[in-house]
Amino acid sequence: MSANDHHKHVGKPAAIVARVVFTLIALALPLCSALSKRIAPPTVTPVIHEGVRYVAPTDDGRRAYVEVWDVQTNKRLWELTVFTNRIDPKLEEDVQWVFIKSLSLRDGMLMVTSERGKTYQVDLKTKTVTQFDAAQSAAPDAAAQGHEIPQAVARAITNGSLSKQYDLSFRMNPFYLRGDFNGDGNTDVAFLVQHRSTRKIGIAIVHGATDKVIILGAGVAIGNGGDDFEWMDSWRVLSKDSAAREGGKTNAPDFRGDALFVEKSEAASALIYWNGKRYVWSQQGD
Repeated sequence: MSANDHHKHVGKPAAIVARVVFTLIALALPLCSALSKRIAPPTVTPVIHEGVRYVAPTDDGRRAYVEVWDVQTNKRLWELTVFTNRIDPKLEEDVQWVFIKSLSLRDGMLMVTSERGKTYQVDLKTKTVTQFDAAQSAAPDAAAQGHEIPQAVARAITNGSLSKQYDLSFRMNPFYLRGDFNGDGNTDVAFLVQHRSTRKIGIAIVHGATDKVIILGAGVAIGNGGDDFEWMDSWRVLSKDSAAREGGKTNAPDFRGDALFVEKSEAASALIYWNGKRYVWSQQGD
């Protein structure tokens, strides 16, 4: 075989391989292009509270953006960019965009969660934005107490009778107290809650023997405390004997269990106790 024939035979397979490679590249380019396109952002359910609607648009130019509207007049009240994300100029821009995933309200804060799972809280009065640390803020005051959230509370809030209407409130430390409030010999837990729609503050009591939950305040009126305990800035448990001594000042009946002492500093105070049928209010001072 001549040298020329040898080169021809060698060159043909090489040419075939080259054509195959170029063909594969040509086929792969549309696929890569398709994969580099970002999927449509999630539709964010607006939050409506006290006549105000909070909206997160999902168009490209407003991907981490919140608008606040008056429900009655449909007038935009204010707007805010909640977060930004760094764009690498070497990569496709749209696949790097991060949109808002969900909105919610909690203790006077607008909670904004991104697609990456980061949550930011917006102070509705000052419009200040801070990143929400879930590890610390899931129960910040519980950490201060050196305790986890009691299991009875967690059950009631996550999948129990409170899950659809109430949130835990961490406006005071401690945010929960333990005692035998109904006098049945089992440990009960009282904890602060906030009604999601009205934002009213109250106390929920879980009876340890049954997991039954009773709401005081947060839309359910009791005595002079009314249906919103926003005024309360201090509370503690009084043992049955101590409660009897305190209650004796106002001729309260015998206490069946421990009582809750609730107060507004330098102002009014009261005892909340179980009378065998329900929790009642005993005013202690103006």
